[in-house]
Amino acid sequence: MISHSAKQTLLDKIDDRSAVICVIGLGYIGLPRLIGSIQSGYSCIGIDVDLSKVDSLNLGQSYIGHIDVDRIHAAISEGSCQITDDFAVVMNADIVVLCVPTPLSDFREPNLSFVTNAFESLSPYLKAGQLISLESTTYPGTTEELLLPRINRMELNVGEDLFLVYSPEREDPGNIEFASGSIPKVCGGITDACLDVGVHFYSQITEQVVPVSSTRAAEMTKILENTYRAVNIALVNELKIVADKMDIDIFEVIRAASTKPFGFKAFYPGPGLGGHCIPIDPFYLTWKAREYGLHTRFIELAGEINTSMPDYVVAKTIHGLNLLGKSVNGSKILILGVTYKKNIDDTRESPGIELIRTLSNMGATIHYHDPHVSNLNNISECGLTMVSVKWNKSTVKQSDCIIIATDHDDLDYSLLDMAKLVVDSRGVFSQTSDQCIVIRA
Repeated sequence: MISHSAKQTLLDKIDDRSAVICVIGLGYIGLPRLIGSIQSGYSCIGIDVDLSKVDSLNLGQSYIGHIDVDRIHAAISEGSCQITDDFAVVMNADIVVLCVPTPLSDFREPNLSFVTNAFESLSPYLKAGQLISLESTTYPGTTEELLLPRINRMELNVGEDLFLVYSPEREDPGNIEFASGSIPKVCGGITDACLDVGVHFYSQITEQVVPVSSTRAAEMTKILENTYRAVNIALVNELKIVADKMDIDIFEVIRAASTKPFGFKAFYPGPGLGGHCIPIDPFYLTWKAREYGLHTRFIELAGEINTSMPDYVVAKTIHGLNLLGKSVNGSKILILGVTYKKNIDDTRESPGIELIRTLSNMGATIHYHDPHVSNLNNISECGLTMVSVKWNKSTVKQSDCIIIATDHDDLDYSLLDMAKLVVDSRGVFSQTSDQCIVIRA
């Protein structure tokens, strides 16, 4: 039968490494997936509509600081990897992995245009015997409701001619403890045959695969993971405000609580949430829940708390400047760190950039230093470009206030002893000078 032949042929190709893997979207998720596939011995294709990314990879240059692309460039030189913006090469692939962004719209509703646009671009080149895997984070039901009908219109029988799965990405940029291949991979298929092929593929490039009953369950798994983190971060952010009023160091409390060997997992407060996942993914579930007449109050409350944190840091900054007899207007403020988390170069949804926007609009003269981000473009959506200033004694002394927005490991925090005012939103500065005012935020 055709169904058995298509499935078995693909399984055999996966086993003997003759399968060609095509990764669409070469960002923070797609690039590690491409590298992992190359390392596992497969010939690969990388597709991105951003020509600057295509050109960089073909030249052996990385546009993401913590990702080394030497293996990609070596594979290109050997002829076992192709990087292009031409979707026609999908016809040469056996496995197609979609790793494109899924942001929120201005109305905090799912924007799946990257997924639909990518699929419309690749669909003319789909053929029997291929596996399609969506890895982009999205709401439960996306694979069934968005991709399956499009494939069915092509007269390809899913589960017989072509195989469709959802397997959420679980990358943690900058986390050297967990490489892409060591993170267990959840996978759900449209049919049992789809699941079989998906699990078989991912078992070749990751150490452990966790099969679930459906694509909807796999989609819900990723939403749960990030909602869990968002809610717990909101909790410690709220407790930080309470502890501050009680003159208690919340970071000391968390460190003490972390000594309990069971029943507690440490989450840390900060100036707000950033990145492409935690500030966004829970709202995918909130949006989808409305379809069922449900109101996810807990998730929305967590979102309100987390999005209010930059304003809390601004308020603490105003208080600190008042202690110096200064107003925000006209003050020289240095933002220390503009990435959404430490030791990476990703500024998406960064609370540090939100602080720059807000304080700049209040009349402050803003500078920033970040060892991982040399320049920022279009701050405040007004075309303003900023360049990272040097981190030295002169920079510290010339600033009226320094706000620690990101706690990069490769910074000499001892220089802050020479500062007039430090607003520490990360709990990393241990003051040793009586001349420096420190505000915990």
